[in-house]
Amino acid sequence: MTNFSRILIANRGEIACRIAATAKRMGIYSVAVFSDADRHARHVQMADEARYIGPARAADSYLRADHLIRAAQESGAQAIHPGYGFLSENADFAQRCADAGIVFIGPPIGAIRAMGSKAESKTLMARAGVPLVPGWHGSDTDDAALAIHAAAIGYPVLIKASAGGGGRGMRVVQQACDLAEQLTAARRESLAAFGDSRLLLEKYLDAPRHIEVQIFADHHGNTLSLFERDCSIQRRHQKIIEEAPAPGITAALRAKLTEAAILAARTVSYVGAGTVEFIMQDGIFYFMEMNTRLQVEHPVTEMITGLDLVELQFRVAAGEKLPFTQADLRIDGHAIEARLCAEDPARDFMPSIGRIRHLREPANTATLRIDSGITEGAAITPFYDPLLAKIIVHGTDRLDALRQLHIALNDYEIGGIATNLGLLRGIVSHADFAAERFDTGFIPRHWADILPPAAAPSDAVLAAAALAAVADTAPCDPSPWAVGDGFRIQGAAPRLVTLGAGDAFFEIAITGTPTQAIVRIDDREFSGYLTQTASAASLYTDTAIHHFTVRVDAPVIMVIDHGVAYEFRVIDPMASLAVDQTAGSHLKAPIPARITALRVSPGDVVAKGQILLVLEAMKMEIPLTAPRDGTIAEILRGAGDMVAEGEELVTLAAEA
Repeated sequence: MTNFSRILIANRGEIACRIAATAKRMGIYSVAVFSDADRHARHVQMADEARYIGPARAADSYLRADHLIRAAQESGAQAIHPGYGFLSENADFAQRCADAGIVFIGPPIGAIRAMGSKAESKTLMARAGVPLVPGWHGSDTDDAALAIHAAAIGYPVLIKASAGGGGRGMRVVQQACDLAEQLTAARRESLAAFGDSRLLLEKYLDAPRHIEVQIFADHHGNTLSLFERDCSIQRRHQKIIEEAPAPGITAALRAKLTEAAILAARTVSYVGAGTVEFIMQDGIFYFMEMNTRLQVEHPVTEMITGLDLVELQFRVAAGEKLPFTQADLRIDGHAIEARLCAEDPARDFMPSIGRIRHLREPANTATLRIDSGITEGAAITPFYDPLLAKIIVHGTDRLDALRQLHIALNDYEIGGIATNLGLLRGIVSHADFAAERFDTGFIPRHWADILPPAAAPSDAVLAAAALAAVADTAPCDPSPWAVGDGFRIQGAAPRLVTLGAGDAFFEIAITGTPTQAIVRIDDREFSGYLTQTASAASLYTDTAIHHFTVRVDAPVIMVIDHGVAYEFRVIDPMASLAVDQTAGSHLKAPIPARITALRVSPGDVVAKGQILLVLEAMKMEIPLTAPRDGTIAEILRGAGDMVAEGEELVTLAAEA
């Protein structure tokens, strides 16, 4: 048992839930924190107590060290676990915790400072003899200096934020003429994410793998490796599938990776959980950075070692010695993690904002674990990272783990917002992924295969949605005169149900009632009826029985067919469908977001496709471009403003 009886979790979402679960198992009282956007969030419900820390914007709540420390003091917490992201690698926050007499569950402040800057950490690693990617990480980082260094390195080059990770501030530059624009974007994104605009350059490797080593160290001089993970499957330089151990790593290569990782940790007198990240190509690996915190992908390491890394963090922070030696550790089987995110891959990973109308997560078993931060009905806001949940499996070997992950992803149901669930299914089903033929370019290289165009809904799906719509509008009056079956003396009249899905519309004619109907879709006709319970629905037709999940939240009907969610709007045929004749003159926000940059002023002449302003939502930048050539007539909102979906931002002067 640790010396802590009460801890505060300075985070949110799935990681806050995961930390609270270990605290509860250990008998430690957990205190959650929440912003205005998270008052009813899952992590608030899971903890023993919750404290309010401010408005929805992270800068006003989860990034406010003073609010977090006050919450810890007022709740009597002896220690703060920062999770990952937010202030987890902020040395100033760790110092403020120490000054307040609160234990920061993380590494020493000196180690955070040393490894918190990618540039400074590379200098340290070079001195220690750890191999580095060719690049520039010096102090002269103005545009002119970086242009000289980029030319010396040779294009393509990779811009990286010196102070952070997670793909924020990262840009690939293929040619010199693009460097200045990409430096500006990277600085802006880095400053917004980490409060630090410093950048570094690296040679861009065209087909690398991303390999990282989990290390753990205590206050008694023990620094151990908990083996490596492969995190090569990435989109926008952010990981979405990770596995342990890394496929194809020989015992000899593992020994070299471990030696380099432990050397890196000992160089900065590291204590606690940390990850040393390497980029590897053609069997040669290079140090990238060290993350001085728990990683998002830590569950795969837990699966293959049988350890609880959060428990170890608690114990080491309380001064305990690691309860095992390197010789005690063994790799047991194979584990893979898939990150479920609120984003739309078909729209260039546009963040998805909205409410989760339906959620059914597979139950945890000995070989399946769901780390989730969401509940049905939860609101997904633009203020935080899009990560919703992690699906983690453990198998006897990689093929067994892949089989289990394929099943788990197909069993996962979520509706109401766009997610990357279909993309994850496409990746784990791809032959090259199964055959271990992948690198960080896997997703763009196989894009057409892993995310084919969305399939049109089947007749069975359309019939189920139409019958559910008819049933939902059936009158409560038991009188036969109130039955909406279209009865007429000359014969029953069909009821036309119009369903909208995006830009597509479907007309389904229903004759009879949902329990005994004739369904007509275009020139196809069949008899059918729908049975529904709270958890499932079945459509019975002349020739088959189809099983779905059907949810009605008028005017929206959701039908989930083998994990694929189809969302329809029931269209009122009497409603007016006015067309905005000036749509090409108005720039509107596609999702709720914050304006981070304005590129134009009233009176400016712009060309179609020119960037007019930049939005930020869920830590992603979204440039909005001119819909046509023209002149800026009006700018309705300014930099820093939060805007709603559909809100008008810029107008162009009317065309002559």
